[in-house]
Amino acid sequence: MKIDRIHHAAYRCRDARETVQWYGEHLGMDFVLAIAEDQVPSTHAPDPYMHVFLDAGGGNVLAFFELPNAPAQGKDPNTPEWVQHLAFKVDSVEALAAAKARLEAAGIQVVGITDHTIFQSIYFFDPNGHRVELAADTGTPAMYQALDRVKWDMLEEWSRTRRAPKHAAWMHEKEFKAPPAGL
Repeated sequence: MKIDRIHHAAYRCRDARETVQWYGEHLGMDFVLAIAEDQVPSTHAPDPYMHVFLDAGGGNVLAFFELPNAPAQGKDPNTPEWVQHLAFKVDSVEALAAAKARLEAAGIQVVGITDHTIFQSIYFFDPNGHRVELAADTGTPAMYQALDRVKWDMLEEWSRTRRAPKHAAWMHEKEFKAPPAGL
């Protein structure tokens, strides 16, 4: 079996209406579906919820559950807040800069523009406390090919040592120079 695409990714929200409005206003996502139940279909537990679905572009759907009878949403205290996030692709660095300006004008604190060599991104939080990233690809085909050549070697070295392999250290140089084919 081969997966076709992500059908939807679901997260929890404090307020379904606020979440739908926020993602529509700040990220241009259309509200496409709402499902509300008093009983969870998979477990049959009596637990009312509102499940909302947003069009994240390209056939991708972002969904949220509002759970009024559940304890307040918490965060994993052992995972840094920068780790778990939703990342969305925008079409250019100019679009990224414009999004940053719009978000900041709306009073949303934004980190970045951060240069990751093969893409640039900004980071901010939605009203539910989920970290969101917008990213614009900037890599060249040669850069992606160089990374593709070393991905398995990097993973194997990491698995043995739990230290960052240096196979792609070129990403931190000012100018890309394709590494030799053997690296």
